[in-house]
Amino acid sequence: MEIVLKNIIKKYGDVAAVKNISLEVKQGELVALLGPSGCGKTTLLRIIAGLVPLDSGKIFFDGKDVTTWSSQQRNAAMVFQNYALFPYLNVEQNIAYGLKVRKRSKSEIEKRVRSLLERVALSGLEKRDIQELSGGQKQRVALARALVVEPNILLFDEPLSNLDEKLRVSMRQEIRKIQKDIGITSIYVTHDQKEALAIADRIVVMNKGEIQQIVKPDELYYKPANTFVASFIGHANLIEIPVLKDENNEKIAKLFGKIVKIDKLDEEIKNIIALLRPEEIKLTNEGIQAKVIGHENLGSIYRYKVKVETYEIIVDVLNRRRNRILNIGDCVHLDFDEKSVHVLYN
Repeated sequence: MEIVLKNIIKKYGDVAAVKNISLEVKQGELVALLGPSGCGKTTLLRIIAGLVPLDSGKIFFDGKDVTTWSSQQRNAAMVFQNYALFPYLNVEQNIAYGLKVRKRSKSEIEKRVRSLLERVALSGLEKRDIQELSGGQKQRVALARALVVEPNILLFDEPLSNLDEKLRVSMRQEIRKIQKDIGITSIYVTHDQKEALAIADRIVVMNKGEIQQIVKPDELYYKPANTFVASFIGHANLIEIPVLKDENNEKIAKLFGKIVKIDKLDEEIKNIIALLRPEEIKLTNEGIQAKVIGHENLGSIYRYKVKVETYEIIVDVLNRRRNRILNIGDCVHLDFDEKSVHVLYN
């Protein structure tokens, strides 16, 4: 199922929750809607599901205009953060619920439920009460219940937020595998950058009801479209520096004495924002002089805050036993590859 959104707008009073959004999701693709709380991602998901009416715009499934269709007609299944399971039904009954509502035969229900129990690794727990399940098991039941009705599209609304870190990692791997095995078109809402990067074919970064960037995961971290995306995804050193001209009258910029390439030749550009990720900066015996003004032990890395000239920047260093731990007040030298600098023009 291919999904196409055209100029979707949704307002609550004077507040625009979704501002003129257009998006295409290909057949079998898993697209993550990523952004902070209140950015409009869940509202957009519910509009696609038919649970929230839009104010203007069009929605197409495989070329058919479904804008006015009900949620039942759209046949979109949702997996929620709070599982939305029936506490008075056991595992098997929860999964079978949608099929019973659709008045499917007993033999078909038993066959599909059995198949889904195997797929989500819950075989043997079909008679278990919901209250006796762990958070991960409850989310597997919710996923099986969504898939058992053979939906056109699968929608996830922060499905792993209530799980601990280790369980989130294993569950997102399972969701990814099941989604790819079935080949169902899916949209996945999350505020977790790691989750989006790990699970999605493409990521749609949203802020204040607008799309900031649509990109593949491996391009998002090092090639953000603007300062919001750069700062939202991981840690970012964003340094504003002036645009200069070299001896050939060509535009350049210098970051701590190193030449940064500028692609845009617009005469109005007077300054650029240089993005330098903390792990791209190395501690060296000579180079750029800096002073340590803060540090954190984050387990696998040591994160230092250092002052270079008038700038405060973050440097991430692998936490190895042989490394000397720097203290506040220590003077150090830094270096980085000019090619690791990403230039932003906002």
